Order: sequence, then structure tokens, then C-alpha cells
Amino acid sequence: MSGASPVSRARTTRQAAEPTTDLGAPGASPRTDLVLLAVAVAGISMSAPLVAATAAPALAIAFWRNAMAVGVLSPFVLLRSRGELRRMGRRAVLLSVAAGCVLALHFGLWLPSLSMTSVASSTALVTTTPIWTTLILRLRGQRRPGLVWAGSALAIVGVVTVSGVDFSTSARALGGDALALAGGMAAAGYVLLGAEVRRTVGTAAYTYVCYGTTAVVLLVACLVSGASVGSGYSADTWAKLVALTVAAQLLGHSLINRVVRGLGPSVTSTAILLETPGAALIAAVWLGQRPPLAVYPGLVVILAGLALVILSGRREGRATPEPETGV
Repeated sequence: MSGASPVSRARTTRQAAEPTTDLGAPGASPRTDLVLLAVAVAGISMSAPLVAATAAPALAIAFWRNAMAVGVLSPFVLLRSRGELRRMGRRAVLLSVAAGCVLALHFGLWLPSLSMTSVASSTALVTTTPIWTTLILRLRGQRRPGLVWAGSALAIVGVVTVSGVDFSTSARALGGDALALAGGMAAAGYVLLGAEVRRTVGTAAYTYVCYGTTAVVLLVACLVSGASVGSGYSADTWAKLVALTVAAQLLGHSLINRVVRGLGPSVTSTAILLETPGAALIAAVWLGQRPPLAVYPGLVVILAGLALVILSGRREGRATPEPETGV
């Protein structure tokens, strides 16, 4: 029989059950996490403008964004998290693969919208993910506070406002809005699947399987649709694909995955909402996309509604420990 005390054995069991944070060391100071979160928000804000400026098919852009990220992560994951990859159970692997398929659907819907509507409108609509997450949870039987529903309703008013502005401009822009909105719905499924996997699996192992699946699905989609995955690309296009991978995927999503453990999902999700005005500002300066002034009130209303949803979650978190989420 072991001589360890019951307290020591309980602590060891609890630590073994917790997922590891393979992409970064746990226990970083809040100040460091906030700095890294600011870098992450800046990175994901570059996503939509870079995609809009890249002369390549949307599906190919999505494929290379994930494939390059997997290539960069491979040495670190295979050296540092190889054991965790082996320990992933069948259920965790299947859920990670499912998350990768849904993420591919998200990219396949959202990226084409950037060539059909403005960057500001597309980003605003695709970031409505928390609304659809709340609705899915309600359909699964989880009751949500009234503040969540009020925020969701307010955000939907903002969505209608933004879509109405584009409708008055062109039917093509309205179609782009619809694709972006559907992309936000797909992202909700990705977030919920990731949250389930992250209960038992660390960030790096989950991300590696998920992004790898996304890259494979998107490559198949490119081959089936006839989208070129590299033939005739200019040096400028390759440079923008690399920049998109570094900024949005590695400095964006990977750093978000790192800091969510320390800062919590509420703070992290609130900061991610800054992607909408961030992308709009970058697009206005870099691409010269200045949508009608009526778009901006819609963006503000969406952000206000989503902020109410996040505020409700923070109030709940004071009463019960906040679960880790897969971003």
C-alpha cells in the first residue's frame, strides 16, 4: 500500500484528470496573459482583410491556412505531446475529427462571403457565434438567464440592421451576409465540440487533430470543386497566405487557446468580439472599404448584444467555477 496521504492522493488524481496546456506553460501572470490576448485579437482581426486581399480561391485559402499551421505545429506536438495523442480515447478522437469537419464548413461558408460583401459586415455576422451557441445549449435543455436572451435579441436586431444595409446595396452583398451568418452558426458547433473535447484533452493534441482534419476536408473540397491549390500563384499571394497563417492561425487562435485557461472563457470571448471593429478598421485603412455609415450602428448593436450575453456568463461564473472551453 502506498504511504501517501489521502490529500496527496486526491491532489495527484485531480491533476491527472486535468487537461494539459501544451502550447504554453500554465501559471502565467494575468498581465502576461492580457498582453498575449491583445496580440491574439490583433492577429484574428487581420484574417478577413488578408483573405479579401489574397488572389486565390476561398477554399484554397482556407486549406493553406490550416495546412501551414499543422506543418508549423507538427514538430512541437510530435515531440512534446506525442504521449497525449496516443492517450486520446476513441470518443475524443471522433469529436476532434467532427470539430475539424465543422470548422472546414465554417471556413467554406465564411471566406467566400468576403468577396461578396464588405469585410465589416462579414466579420460582424460571423462573430454572432455566441448567439447560436446559446440557442443550441437551450435546445439541449440548458436554461439560460433572461439577460442572455435579451442580449441575443439585441444582437439579432443588429444583424438585421447590417443585412438591411447590404440589401439596399445589392443582392450579391445580401448573399454574402447569408454565407457569413451561416459561417457563424457552423462556428458555434465547432466551439461546443471543442469544449467537450477539452474536458479531457490538452490544447495541442486537440488542435493538431482538429486542424489536420480541417485541412484534409478542405483539400478534398478544392479537388472536387476544381479550385487551384497553388498552380499559378504569385509570390505576393504566397506571402499573404503565410501572413494569414502566422497572424490569424498561430498568433490568433493558438494564443487564444493558451490564455483561455488563465483568463477564463468570459474575458477571452469578450476580447474576441473586438475582431469586428478591428477588421473593419484594418479594411478601411488597407483596402479602402468604407461601407455606408448606416452599417456602423448595426455593428455597435451587435457588439452590445454579445456583451450582454458575456456579462450574464460572468455573473454565473461568480457562483460556480467556470468550465474551460475549446476555442
